[in-house]
Amino acid sequence: MKIAIVGYGNLGKTFAGSFIKSRFIKKEDIFVYTRTLPKIQDCFSIPLDNFSTEIFPTNQEIDIVILSVKPQEFSKVADFLRDKLNPQALILSVMAGVSIEKINHLLGVKKVVRSMPNLSTQIGQGMTVFSASEATDRKDLFIIQNLLNTTGKSVYVEDESMLNPATAVSGSGPAYVFYFMNAMIKVAEELGFSNSEAELLVNQTFLGAVNLQASLGLSNEELIQKVASKGGTTEQALKVFNEMDLNAIINKAIQKANERAIELGD
Repeated sequence: MKIAIVGYGNLGKTFAGSFIKSRFIKKEDIFVYTRTLPKIQDCFSIPLDNFSTEIFPTNQEIDIVILSVKPQEFSKVADFLRDKLNPQALILSVMAGVSIEKINHLLGVKKVVRSMPNLSTQIGQGMTVFSASEATDRKDLFIIQNLLNTTGKSVYVEDESMLNPATAVSGSGPAYVFYFMNAMIKVAEELGFSNSEAELLVNQTFLGAVNLQASLGLSNEELIQKVASKGGTTEQALKVFNEMDLNAIINKAIQKANERAIELGD
């Protein structure tokens, strides 16, 4: 199976590195079309001849084309690619806001998968939600899911519109976590810890909590009760969260992110 990656920014590099590290795709079978040739350390042992700034590998039988260019650049890229693609090629897009219908129309292809990965794909702990055109069959979806899972975990949704809430929840989600962590670090400093101590306290707390949740298999409500003993310190903090209606604030924030995702896709 041969893959062409169009655009070699963070996501393009992430896919190339993940495919090779997982041994799912041979390095000789990965071709990259990019505006700027990468540094040697970013090539992941892919043959240098497989990188190009001018020529798309039409002499090769490319099975899958990964579109990882900026959404605003897609129309120009589509003009270049349209007559160079195998009509049977499977297209995997990681472009935010560009619909399956638009990709179908501008590239003249039928089998299109649109995905929404998040930042953690860069360390193999990502979450990706994906949807596909009607022409994409079960075998195609199985291949795509295996590819996506080299960067973490993935979920398939039949309704393409669900990629908007996926963007609001998991796509933007890491920033919400970092925001909360940063707030806790600032408070820890106010309480007397140095910056390095505060960061260690908060970072390890988040890491341990996530791993604990994954290993125990309990609900979040059950885990909260394990920490929040009656009349204790945690109970006081949770009381403030409830009084300030933190759940409603989080709900409103994610709803706003979802609305913006819809706007960007129009």
